[in-house]
Amino acid sequence: MYERYIKRLLDVVISLAALLVLSPLLLALAVLIKLDSPGPVIFSQKRFGKNRTFFQIYKFRSMRADTPHDVPTADLQGANRFITPLGNVLRKTSLDELPQLWNILKGDMSLIGPRPALWNQEDLMALRDQYGASRLRPGLSGWAQVNGRDSLELEQKAMRDGEYARNLSFRFDVKCLWLTFVKVIRREGIVEGTAKNVGKPEDVA
Repeated sequence: MYERYIKRLLDVVISLAALLVLSPLLLALAVLIKLDSPGPVIFSQKRFGKNRTFFQIYKFRSMRADTPHDVPTADLQGANRFITPLGNVLRKTSLDELPQLWNILKGDMSLIGPRPALWNQEDLMALRDQYGASRLRPGLSGWAQVNGRDSLELEQKAMRDGEYARNLSFRFDVKCLWLTFVKVIRREGIVEGTAKNVGKPEDVA
């Protein structure tokens, strides 16, 4: 009942309300991004969605326009040199993720769920298949996000996603949402690209 109806209803109500309330902030960030560096304000990328369907995810652009498009930051040599000055702030505060409220409203994503994998991250999706997490809508945040985020290996991430899939409930979603705010405020689990190629594994901008 909760997964099939109530969760989606809450996604629609909360994402719509958030878009309306945060519209001045979204507009201000769009202007600042345009002034900060050449390129589009919004970055879009093909991702795995519910039941392995594909969709276009939206984010505020946090990297230079000439950054390789479909390479995870973890595999990008010298990833830090591609991040714009404002983009560094956006990524550390997770403000770059706010346009995904539109993805949630559309039904591509949920507030809580496995983070959407890149279209070419078949290794991660195979593990999510194994742990029963591929059937879920991907989330703005999730159980893996609040339990290690960038520092998790793919196997660990998929295991956490599987734990969420098996125990999905309103209480669990509230817990994930609360822990998300705590992690963002404390800036825990964020690791950007280095010479050793460690970074946000799910995207490049």
